[in-house]
Amino acid sequence: MAAGFTPKFTDTITLNNISKHHFLVIAVNAVKTTGWDVTYISQNGLIAYTNKGMFATNAQIEIVFKENGAAITSASTGNEMIDFGRNKKNVAKYIAAFNSLKNTKSTEELDVEFEELSKYFPSADTEDILLAEPISGLKSVLNIFTPVKGYYITPILVLLNVVIFIIMLASGINFMDPSPESMLQWGANFKPSTLNGEGYRLFTNFFLHFGIMHLLLNMYALVYIGMLLEPRLGRLRFLSAYLLAGLISSVASLWWNDYVVSAGASGAIFGMYGVFLALLTTNMIEPSVRKALFASIGVFVVINLFSGMAHSGIDNAAHIGGLVSGLIIGFLFIPGLKKPASAQLKFGGIALGCLITLIALFVGYSNTSNDLGKYDAKIKLFGENETKALAVYQLHENAPKDLILTNIKDIGIVYWKENLKLIKDADKLDLPESLHKQNAKLEKYCTLRLESYNLLYKSITEDTRAYDYRLNELNKDIEAIIKEITATAGTQNK
Repeated sequence: MAAGFTPKFTDTITLNNISKHHFLVIAVNAVKTTGWDVTYISQNGLIAYTNKGMFATNAQIEIVFKENGAAITSASTGNEMIDFGRNKKNVAKYIAAFNSLKNTKSTEELDVEFEELSKYFPSADTEDILLAEPISGLKSVLNIFTPVKGYYITPILVLLNVVIFIIMLASGINFMDPSPESMLQWGANFKPSTLNGEGYRLFTNFFLHFGIMHLLLNMYALVYIGMLLEPRLGRLRFLSAYLLAGLISSVASLWWNDYVVSAGASGAIFGMYGVFLALLTTNMIEPSVRKALFASIGVFVVINLFSGMAHSGIDNAAHIGGLVSGLIIGFLFIPGLKKPASAQLKFGGIALGCLITLIALFVGYSNTSNDLGKYDAKIKLFGENETKALAVYQLHENAPKDLILTNIKDIGIVYWKENLKLIKDADKLDLPESLHKQNAKLEKYCTLRLESYNLLYKSITEDTRAYDYRLNELNKDIEAIIKEITATAGTQNK
């Protein structure tokens, strides 16, 4: 059974004294005998599709003349990784049909039929797609990273994502599950940081991944859609669509998500699936394969969106933002794709895509609250005040009594009161419910600290141990609330 990014099977039929012209006529008749559809024909061979229905696994049949024979290839057109021998059976079925027909017509009949077929050959100034460099035959893992005609930008994007991940590993991030802090250092999307002057995160985040599995899944999806879409769009359109959809998916994530760290290429990749879905609504793709591709890509999109709803660690906002933006970009590209000679339509579609992206960035920034950024600033100040307030515990045990009392009253108590006010002010901001709950714990923490410092001051001033029991209880309460507060922040990946 064949397996790979595009499962396929190839065999050869020898000419055996049959001219190429006569061979082509028999080949076309054999396709019709099998019940398949011929969609492209030239003097160098033909392309056909098995056309078994929307939800069946269709295959592309390609017959190309080689030296002393013809190569026949059956390649899956869906998103399957394993064909369970279907392509091999297609080839065997075709060869059997060819052999049964090759001696049934006279030379004169074959000549007449060839003259009729020649009317459908591409013109002399049109490139024969059968002679174009193939991209579907990725024979090894290394081919995935090798730019070739029709598959140029995709491998560069894959390489870029892989190289960045390797550099991140070399810097010490976790191979399977990087921490949110480490991802932030590399440029992950995070509302408080992104809205606080670090807009570059809208771009850098979709080249980062939360571990090796996250990277591999996204790169597989990118290679698959790249092989299907890049030959149709060309380098510039493909790269533009990827980057623009990635930016809009980042804005969607920024607008929807609150206190989460987001990274991953799948927002941009969903955008490419959106572009392809737009193309599938036109007649630019052969009807016999359009239904199968529409079904397989539609299933991919639906499954991934439902998976995002079922798992809290997946950023569906980025997926939906990428998909919708990809659909729009795809429709903008269609006029230029229908008239490939028009540079005005080509660059006009790209320019409109850039304009829509700029509008989305502006609207996203304008309508996204930066209260989380303000909150982060207050929490940072809270931490600085806390460090100063706790400095009393760093004094030597033999420090003068007056110095200890001064540190407790004029530094410790003052900063704990300031922190209590900071938290009360912070709680008035537009924050997610989880942070309001966190604020309640921080307020309790400050209240316990204030009571502790006041009792400690009285204990030292009065030179008594009467408050020791209460101080001990307060310290236990403080330790307990600290454990609650230091719970890890949530993360999200795309």
